[in-house]
Amino acid sequence: MRQSELFTKPRKDAPKDEISKSASLLIRAGYIDKLHSGVYTYLPLGLRVLKNIENIIREEINSLGAQELLLPSLHPKENWEKTGRWSAMDDLYKVTDSSGREFALAGTHEEVIVPLMKQFISSYKDLPVAVFQIQNKFRMELRAKSGILRGREFIMKDLYSFHADEGNLGAFYERAKDAYISIFKRAGIGERTHFTYASGGSFSKYSHEFQTVTEAGEDTIHICMKCGVAINDEVKKEHDVCSDCGMAEFKKEKAIEVGNIFKLKTKYSEPFDLTFKNERGENEKVLMGCYGIGLGRLMGAVAEVCADDKGLAWPDALAPFRYHMLLLGADAGTKRFAEELYTEFGKKNIPVLYDDREGVSAGEKFSVADLVGIPTRIVVSDTTVAKGMVEVKKRGEDATKLVLGPDLLRM
Repeated sequence: MRQSELFTKPRKDAPKDEISKSASLLIRAGYIDKLHSGVYTYLPLGLRVLKNIENIIREEINSLGAQELLLPSLHPKENWEKTGRWSAMDDLYKVTDSSGREFALAGTHEEVIVPLMKQFISSYKDLPVAVFQIQNKFRMELRAKSGILRGREFIMKDLYSFHADEGNLGAFYERAKDAYISIFKRAGIGERTHFTYASGGSFSKYSHEFQTVTEAGEDTIHICMKCGVAINDEVKKEHDVCSDCGMAEFKKEKAIEVGNIFKLKTKYSEPFDLTFKNERGENEKVLMGCYGIGLGRLMGAVAEVCADDKGLAWPDALAPFRYHMLLLGADAGTKRFAEELYTEFGKKNIPVLYDDREGVSAGEKFSVADLVGIPTRIVVSDTTVAKGMVEVKKRGEDATKLVLGPDLLRM
């Protein structure tokens, strides 16, 4: 993509109404735009990052054998009354149509997925089965003050699994846990993200979270000094020692929740009478698990922990482009060299943001490149082109190196 054709422009000043570093940087760099509190537009650069996150998640969840679908966001009141959450959930958006019928804007999808799966599950032979979707959710956050880390409209991956017995549910749960660990590792925050014991909230007595350590976090976790497993502050009083290794020494940290998994068991099967016939022809309740990741929240968490005082610094797997190529030379030969290199990148399907803007100083181009945070910067200048080379620098590193143009295409 040519930067001269990118309709968004970087901002010099941070937005005054944003508290979180990630939201401030993402807005300044042209990744997102705030419509109102808790609701954001993903601009072209931001959407590319979001799609990279989506692709990582989809690959890992597909590896579990889960099948993707897309559920409605407008839910009938009756479904939510069956589970008791129409009145119990205080952050549920409720709307009424012209006929007086009431609906909920989906904050989660148990009330829709369970009656759907009831049409297809009748025998033990239909189990286990797992389905997932990636789509918008809505929650009435009264304190939507952390940018895309906590929004009123947000994009979620939610996975639901259905099982005949506890053993099968437990085995899938462990596989889902491993898939989540892989997702956060691929997203570049694996070393800072801890498997965490937590309260189950409205779902179950206990759940598990994945918490990424950062001073910007709204949660407090206690990390086992031996194995790295953590306990959420809400349930620490019930855990004097680590549940995994028995160690009693913990380190207290602030963290952002980037994912969660729950053993729902029959919590939502029972209200909708979701049953199956076992091998003896007897009816049994289907056991369930659910597993969520907020894509925008993950994007915000990565932005938060990977940024420095100059701007964003995306991990390779999430970056909107592999290279940010800056044309600094005024010589016709230099421009021709840069254009030819840009064309070759396109032929090889190598994603590059080409700063071909005219009338912009070298200092400003460098500053914008640091703010945008693409992993590798390429500088095409009169000096380097005279040698048939370009200058290459990794984001966050001081060292630069000269590389021959053809060699760059093979990196």
